[in-house]
Amino acid sequence: MNRGQDSSMSTHPLETLELRALEQRNRLHQDATELKQKIAAAREKLSVQRNVRAHFTTAVLVVSITGMLAGHGFAGMFTRR
Repeated sequence: MNRGQDSSMSTHPLETLELRALEQRNRLHQDATELKQKIAAAREKLSVQRNVRAHFTTAVLVVSITGMLAGHGFAGMFTRR
């Protein structure tokens, strides 16, 4: 009778360890999936093309004003006043 109890006791910790390992694998898988989703969201948020499309008029104004000022400064080097 002791042998039967010993064998059931030795399988119990094995089953417990297997369940813990399964839970840990599932948790790691969920964490990895969540991390991948966060990385994808950050890449989308920091995308240059997406930001330019969203703020197109502001980008055009900044580039236009910068170009005008640079052109005025460059022309000023060759003219006298």
